[in-house]
Amino acid sequence: MSGTVIILTGPPGAGKSTVAAALARSFERGVHLHTDHFWHYIVAGAIPPYEPASATQNQTVMDVIAGAAFTYAAGGFTTVLDGIVGPWMLDHFRSHTTDIALHYVVLRPDRSTTLSRAQARTAPDALVEEHPIVTMWAQFASLSEYEPYVLDTSTDDARRTIERVTDALASSRFRLRL
Repeated sequence: MSGTVIILTGPPGAGKSTVAAALARSFERGVHLHTDHFWHYIVAGAIPPYEPASATQNQTVMDVIAGAAFTYAAGGFTTVLDGIVGPWMLDHFRSHTTDIALHYVVLRPDRSTTLSRAQARTAPDALVEEHPIVTMWAQFASLSEYEPYVLDTSTDDARRTIERVTDALASSRFRLRL
C-alpha cells in the first residue's frame, strides 16, 4: 500500500519543523523527514544552500531528499518533508510520482514575523542571521501559480497551524496535480 508525501515548506522561522513533527506523529505510519540533515551529511566541500554557488550541490541534495521521501511513501508511510523547497525544486518530486499522492504546503508568515521567529531560535545550528532569512522569505513572497498552496501563519500559534494544515490536507487543497 502506497503512502503520501507532504512537502511542508516556507522560509526559516515559519514553523515547518514544529508542524511537520506533530503532523507526522498524527498518522498511523508517519515519517518526519527533516531536510536540514541532508545538507549536514556533506562533510567536506559543503556550500551554504542559500549561497548562489550552491546550485549544483542543492540539485543533488534535493534528488536524494525526493528519493528518500518517495521510498518511505512506497513502503506505506505518510512522509512529511520539512525544508526549504521552493516551486523551482518541485521537478525533483514530480519525477518520482506514480500512485503516491504529493501535497505542497507553504507556511508563510509575514516578513517581520518570520524574522522575529527565526531570530528567536536557540538551537546551536539555528540560522538567525537576518540577510539569509529575509532573502529566503523573499523567495516565497510571490509564488504566482503556487499562491493557492500558501497559508499565512502570521497570527497562528503551532497548534492552530497544525489544525489548518490538517484540514487543508483532508480537503486535498494542497495536492499537486501532475
